[in-house]
Amino acid sequence: MTQRQEQNKTKEKLNRRSFMHSTAAIGTGLFLATGACSKNEPAAAKAASAAASAPTTTGEDVNVAILGAGTQGQVLMNAVMKLGKESGIKFRAVCDIWEKQNLRRVSRTLDAYKIYGHKGTAYTDYREMLDKEADGLDAVIIATPDFWHSEHTVACLEAGLHVYCEKEMSNTLEGASKMVNAAKKTGKLLQIGHQRRSNPRYIHCYEKFIKEASLLGRITTINGQWNRSKSACDDNVAPPGTELDIATLNKYGFDSMEQFLNWRWYKGKGGGPIVDLGSHQIDIYSWFLDAVPISVMASGGVDYWTDHEWYDNVMAIYEFQTKSGLVRAFYQTLTTSGNGGYFEMFMGDEGALKMSEGVSKGTVYREPAVHEGDWDEWVQKGYVVKKEGLEQTTTSVDARTSPPPPSYSIPVPMDVPFHQPHLVNFFEAVRGNAELNCPAEIGYETAVMVLKVNEAVAAGRKLDFKPEDFHV
Repeated sequence: MTQRQEQNKTKEKLNRRSFMHSTAAIGTGLFLATGACSKNEPAAAKAASAAASAPTTTGEDVNVAILGAGTQGQVLMNAVMKLGKESGIKFRAVCDIWEKQNLRRVSRTLDAYKIYGHKGTAYTDYREMLDKEADGLDAVIIATPDFWHSEHTVACLEAGLHVYCEKEMSNTLEGASKMVNAAKKTGKLLQIGHQRRSNPRYIHCYEKFIKEASLLGRITTINGQWNRSKSACDDNVAPPGTELDIATLNKYGFDSMEQFLNWRWYKGKGGGPIVDLGSHQIDIYSWFLDAVPISVMASGGVDYWTDHEWYDNVMAIYEFQTKSGLVRAFYQTLTTSGNGGYFEMFMGDEGALKMSEGVSKGTVYREPAVHEGDWDEWVQKGYVVKKEGLEQTTTSVDARTSPPPPSYSIPVPMDVPFHQPHLVNFFEAVRGNAELNCPAEIGYETAVMVLKVNEAVAAGRKLDFKPEDFHV
């Protein structure tokens, strides 16, 4: 028996205990209780809060490498390390081409945590890392620029490793399709980093509000946005003395250090803000509607950041054909004003839901025409908590306006780093305890939806989707 066969046999024996008393319980939607509850603290909130604060107990180790140790790679690494040594996640290697900055920083961090089994052997070439480390690894976390995702993911899958790849899945559909096919061919897991898919609050809203209770009635409209201020969009600059030489930059597909640090703004590297930011939320549109769009139209341009290649503002309108009827979904991203932040608003004929990853609370609105008693069952089950003192109306209401809707809060906390439940879902899938919340096929659908927006802006007209567009 070869070393690889022995290792695979060992993996098959990985601990399969339930993960009900850890953050993974939230991330996989397993710990959302619906029993009787008190008025002030519903059972769902108690259960989710307990799960979020309980220690991680998983058993067998999962050996991981980081490929791409920049800002996002460090965010993912820190989210994992906050699980503690009981998680059994061991970082064994790290790879990044920016040796003087990213690689040095992450290697030192992992060296400081050797007590937890983190080794952190440093590499600048991912091929060398796979050649030397693959036999001792179970998985790779990929957080490189979008245009490298396909090559890196395919190589890691073919090396026999499971992959967690940050979104956007790829900056091209050709690259994304190669990733899907590689996952199918190798039989390895490929999780795409649309982390809202594992967020306990989003899972709660989808499973309880949309699927079970149908609190919104027939959804007709969606609004969403991600607005960022000018100061949040300034170009990144390298610390003096850390710059990469031009030969190294060219080797890895960059024309300059400026392009390396700000690749998201460049065509052929990223997809601009609509892809970088919008894909998170447009993915939720499709998830909650249980449908993919039939068309999209969009307007945008390089109107402010004139030294950038991708559009600095985009406004898009999708059409979704659902079982209940047509849904029109608006989305915008701005880079000159942070007004309103980022959120998704689902509106139906019986209620509305406003959600955001960036806050600990969300709000559900009941249409005034819907009797309060119709929602009592869901209040008693702890799905929602009624907000008091918010139903005041003036003595005279203009016939052209609607009275303010009664509002309810979402009793599910999110007290851990945003990416943590999604990573835990991935690790538990590696262990055989869960199914992926965003496998390659779902990530591909989202890539199709968002990459089409840039095409629509360039075309200046509505573009249609075909059902076969969403399948590899």
